[in-house]
Order: sequence, then C-alpha cells, then structure tokens
Amino acid sequence: MPGGDHVHILMFPWLAFGHISPFAQLARTLVSSGSCVSFLTAAGNIPRVESMLSSTAGAVTLVPLHLPRVPGLPSEAASTAELSPAGAELLKVSFDGTRPQVAALLAELRPDAVLFDFANPWVCDLAKPLGIKALHFSVFSAIAGAFMAVPARRRRLHHAVVSAHDLMSCPPGFPAHSSVAAVPAYQAADFTYMFTSFDGEPSVYDRVVAGVEACDGVVIKSCAEMEGPYIDYLSAQFRKPVLAAGPVVPEPPRREQLDEHWATWLSSFPENSVTLASFGSETFLSAAATTELLAGLEAAGRPFLAVLNFPKGSDAEAELRERIPPGFTEKVAGRGLVHTGWVPQQHILRHRSVGCFVCHAGFSSVVEGVVAGCRLVMLPVKGDQYLNAALFARELKVGVEVARRGEDGWFGRDDVRRAVDEAVADGGEGDARKWKAFLTNGHVQARFAEDFVHSLKELVAAAV
Repeated sequence: MPGGDHVHILMFPWLAFGHISPFAQLARTLVSSGSCVSFLTAAGNIPRVESMLSSTAGAVTLVPLHLPRVPGLPSEAASTAELSPAGAELLKVSFDGTRPQVAALLAELRPDAVLFDFANPWVCDLAKPLGIKALHFSVFSAIAGAFMAVPARRRRLHHAVVSAHDLMSCPPGFPAHSSVAAVPAYQAADFTYMFTSFDGEPSVYDRVVAGVEACDGVVIKSCAEMEGPYIDYLSAQFRKPVLAAGPVVPEPPRREQLDEHWATWLSSFPENSVTLASFGSETFLSAAATTELLAGLEAAGRPFLAVLNFPKGSDAEAELRERIPPGFTEKVAGRGLVHTGWVPQQHILRHRSVGCFVCHAGFSSVVEGVVAGCRLVMLPVKGDQYLNAALFARELKVGVEVARRGEDGWFGRDDVRRAVDEAVADGGEGDARKWKAFLTNGHVQARFAEDFVHSLKELVAAAV
C-alpha cells in the first residue's frame, strides 16, 4: 500500500446515477479516512459527479472514460438517465467496450483495489494479473441481493428460461424468519428482467454472479443492525468476505434555506401537515397508476406536493394531461401542487410543514425520509424496491406499504388514501424514531466508517 497505511481505491460504477451516487458517497467516506480515491465514469458524467462529491471533490481524482460507439445508442449518451430501457441495454454493450481503456488505466494507476459494479464483472480478469484486489460493490439492499442474486437461485432450476413462477419463492437456505419467504405474482414477473438476456448479452443475474464469484470480496451499503441475516446469507452463498460499509446516510443540505418559491408555499401550512410524493428521476408510474395516486392524495385531505417525472424525450405537459383526474385541479386548489422536474427533496423533507413522504422505496429515498423524521408510505414500482419496502415496513417497522392486488400489482385511490391515513395516525411512525436516532448518531456512523476501512485495509493487505 503506497504511503504505508493508506490505500488507493479505484471506483468504477455502472453508468446510472442510482449507482454512481452510492459510489460517490462511499468515496467521501474513504477520502475522509485518508485513503486515495480515483473515480472512473463516462466523461459526460464528470460535472455531476463533482457535485455529488461535495466538499471532497478536490480530493478525488476523476478519470473520464470514453464510450465506444454502438449502433442505435445516441452518441452523447453517458448514463441511463438519458435513455429508454432499450437504450440502457445498448449502453451495457458500450460499457463492455471500454475494457481496453480500463485495462490501460489499471496498469497505469496501479490502485490497491478496484470497486466495481454489477455490470462490469470483467474487471476481475483485468485486476488479478496486476495484483489488484477486486471488490464487488452492491448498491442494493442485502435483502434484494439475497432474494434474487445468489447461486442457489439458479441451482434449483432445470431449465434455461426463468419464469415468474420460479421467482415467487425464496431461494434455498434463505433466512427462515424473513418477511419475503414468497412474493406475489406481479413482483415475481418484474424480477424476471434480471434473468433476461437482450441481444445475446449476459443477463443482470449472470453479470452479478460472475462478478461476485470472481472477486476478492463484496462491499454492501448496509449493516448488521438492519440486515444481519441477509448479509450472513450472502456471505455463505458466495463464500467471500462481505464488508458492510453501513447504510448510506445523506449529508445535510449544504444551503441553509429553501428557495423562496418552495419556502413560501410550504410555510403556509401547519407543522407536519404536508405530504410529499416523489419517485426519483428514473422510476415512472403508468398513466393509470398516477391518476390513482393523485386521486388518493386528494382524498386523504392533506396538503400535498406530487413530483412526477417522465422518460427523457417525453412531452411533460401532454403526459400530465393524460394523468390528472377530471376536476382534480379545482378540488386541490390552494392545497395541492403537481410538479415535474427536479426539486430540492432533502430541503423539502426537512421543512417543518412536511410530515409524510410517499416514495418508491428506493433504499436511499427511504433513509432520507427516516432521517428527516417523516412518516413513510411506500409504493414500490420495480425490482429491489419491492424488497426494500418489505424490509422497512414489515421487519424494521418503518412506514406503510400501499396495498396492491396480488396478480398484477394494481392499486386504487382508496389504497393510497388508507396508507396515508395509517402512516400519519397516532402510532403510525412505528419504530421510525429509533431508526432515525440510529442513522443520525455521529458515533455510530464513525464506527461504520472505521470498521469498513479497517476491513478493507486487511483485505487489501492479505496475500492472494
């Protein structure tokens, strides 16, 4: 290790900001511990990554990656935020095409370890001959990885095509007391994406398992206090050390105040009275589901701000017209807003008038809501979000899940209203206060960082 006790880590996430962000947050932890960090991403993402790194940006070396051209992929594409689902699959092909660049960079930079993502398991083949340790960094919850991405999931199947029926039950050896021993049909149908090959390329499952089986260890953004049985199961399945970096807790907003527009509107309502509904930048509800969500928020009778986003290239005004129920605008005048585009979510969640957060159960979003002290309503839309919702609502006793129809996942406005009512009722916070204290305890977070860096140094120093 150069400099004696310090390690040099190269971080190489998949080109989606839901992946890049946790890598950037972990980079801040590593830099604060005295480690040297290089961060590899597509050149077009560099400015946004700099902003994610916040005050530590100058301490992280950002290395631009030049994506090879792929027929059908826009030449300016640098992340999934700019692409359709089909375009995201083509981006994986371009990502794989960076292998020669990455090989040259590893040989030049000679880091002690490289932290890679699900999409680039081939990094292990490049790192091993150079004596560089390769660690798979999972940006997903341990429960999601344990349910969907372990070798036991494939070993029980005797056919090449994985069906929804195959994915309704948990894999062999899964923690016995889990809240997701089985999942409804609509969730299992969504999970089949992980096992689907597009244009002959490896599936997500194949990439994950190939990377974990070839790597020297796994890093996960969670902790034993929240997901101990699932972390143990992952370690046993892969027979690799699993380093828990601790749950990624967002830094407090850098600006002290909201913009005047938002501050004025929010301040016109009583404390804890406003509901924020927001689903991130890459999770999209169908038109019919959005209509039910908005009608449910209206029926709950609370002031609300609904943030709706649409795939890149969509006509936002036309999409909104299709989704807003008849007479809705008149009914919610003065107490309800529908917004498209970016909002200062952390600022809004921490405003005194905001008391309830309806979200898609992305792990980072749930943590943001808990840290802000909001009551949570979870309406997962895809993938790991379903498992996150189960973990938080059923096991950690944080938040309420919107009731869904088992065969197709349909929910109605009354389901949304009932979930909001339950969340904001007396006792609706469950154990949220306990987990907020845990996540915001500086000593706890410092211990996570110290233990993780210590384990990382031990793994780097271990003989091959």
